[in-house]
Amino acid sequence: MDIDAKLAELGLTLPQAAAPVAAYVPAVEVGGLLHVSGQLPFTEAGALITGRLDGADDVAKGQEAAKRCGLMLVAQIKAALGGSLDRVERIVKLGGFVSSGADFTDQPKVINGASELMVALFGEAGKHARSAVGVPVLPLGASVEVDAIVALREA
Repeated sequence: MDIDAKLAELGLTLPQAAAPVAAYVPAVEVGGLLHVSGQLPFTEAGALITGRLDGADDVAKGQEAAKRCGLMLVAQIKAALGGSLDRVERIVKLGGFVSSGADFTDQPKVINGASELMVALFGEAGKHARSAVGVPVLPLGASVEVDAIVALREA
């Protein structure tokens, strides 16, 4: 599967993998799995997408933020694997966190932005287990954060 071709077909480009902002590493490979730290949503221009999602009008904004988290996840996976996505066997699980108010219950719809991207890029191998939860605040005021577990082929 040629992810770079899929990205081009979708009119998307991978951002540069973001450096950690605290005491952690972007990804850890163990036992055939790559555990990717939570990624925040950055626009193509590099601005962080911030703000709490509170209403139905915020779902589309949140989906775009989750999609941008997904792109950063793929960038981190590629960086962790030495610049190639050839070892990706399957996206196993995404964990989605949405900065939202107590009355907002569309977290699953928001995180679909990342889930749908994984399927668009990886096909059947992009279908995954998932959680989507609301939280009162995320690092740096981000709207969404998504982490991942990825199954890898042997090197």
